Amino acid sequence: MPAVVSELPDAQLRHLMDHYEDAVSAKRRRTAIGAAILVAAIVAAAWMGEVDPAKFADNFWRFPSYFISIMPTLSLGTLWADLAEWLWGLKRWTGLLLDTLLIAYVGTLIGAIAGFVLCFLASANLVRSRTMVFVTRRFLEICRTVPELVFALVFVLAFGLGPLPGVLAIAIHTTGALGKLFAEVVENIDDEPIDGVVASGGNWVEMVRFAVVPQVLSNFVSYALLRFEINVRGAAVMGFVGAGGIGQDLIEAVRKFYYTDVSAILMLIIIAVITIDYGTEAVRHRLIGRESR
Repeated sequence: MPAVVSELPDAQLRHLMDHYEDAVSAKRRRTAIGAAILVAAIVAAAWMGEVDPAKFADNFWRFPSYFISIMPTLSLGTLWADLAEWLWGLKRWTGLLLDTLLIAYVGTLIGAIAGFVLCFLASANLVRSRTMVFVTRRFLEICRTVPELVFALVFVLAFGLGPLPGVLAIAIHTTGALGKLFAEVVENIDDEPIDGVVASGGNWVEMVRFAVVPQVLSNFVSYALLRFEINVRGAAVMGFVGAGGIGQDLIEAVRKFYYTDVSAILMLIIIAVITIDYGTEAVRHRLIGRESR
């Protein structure tokens, strides 16, 4: 049975086609203008930052060349001897890597505790004083805005060389980062438990303890573990400014052109970071899965 299809009058069809072509043309103009603005912003940023594409093209070959130069020479016939020569400082580097992990662990723990305390004061749904919320949020912004290496350099000047400046730098930066994330989690919780505790006569501390913390604890631990992963990478370069860890030997090997030492230290850092990534990722997935049930 043939379908019945109504045909529009030519004038109405022409009007609809003109409207469609105008809409397509307008969208193309907006896309072209957006692309032109993006290109202009890139060119302006490159000009202001004195980025030289010619210099980049002339010297790009140095990048893969350096990585080739730090690779050890390994032969099947003398593999164990070659590995022993490549990893000659394994005992010392392992100890420094353990120092790096401890710097990241202690810094993350202190920062997570401080962020845990401050996040409740920065949550607008828990604190009626807008001044308190404003001051706490600005303090957290200051903590996370200054780069960790800058904090570490300042603390090295204040306390001298060693792990302490690295721990303090990571702790302060972690406080700012986790405090903001924790506060965002708190501001998105269910308000009914809060109303229940307040209605039963609970004070502010009891409201946080019994109505807020049970709802956010899994997310807090998940964020803290994620931050620990990040801090391990950050602690690995703290030694560049004398703040302890394996970074001190890494920067010394780079400056003195101990090529194979550079690759050995980088390999140990990569293995440690990957291992921690897998471990913390598994724990975070279990926590998030438990939270979603």
